[in-house]
Amino acid sequence: MAGALTLEIATPERLLLREQVSEVVLPGANGALGVLPQHAPLLTELGPGELAYIPDGGQRKFIAIRGGWAEVLPDYVRVLATGAEFGDEIDIKRAEEALRRAESSLTSAKEDLDTVKALNKMRRAQARLEAARHTGHKP
Repeated sequence: MAGALTLEIATPERLLLREQVSEVVLPGANGALGVLPQHAPLLTELGPGELAYIPDGGQRKFIAIRGGWAEVLPDYVRVLATGAEFGDEIDIKRAEEALRRAESSLTSAKEDLDTVKALNKMRRAQARLEAARHTGHKP
């Protein structure tokens, strides 16, 4: 289809999605990256965050990504994620509890490595909550 991208999202456990889309917003390690058809090729690291996409003729959808890599070609976006879930698959209560634990770990962190780990856990929990809430998913 002209003017469309194929979006493919895979994790070690499953192929989560392969769909024609008109736009993708990736959670890049250094900030959000918008991708439209005919984007210049690139390979980028993904951080924990929310991936948004618009299926052809559809409404914006959201997926929580733990991190990984994305390959962008003019007509294809391939995401290899360490973990990913659709917003409606997320247990909001568990994600809220994970966020509370991460925030607690962050305040008690004594080493730089502990701080980095706590921040990553916090970002993952926040991404899960955002994806679930944007999907309209209720606890």
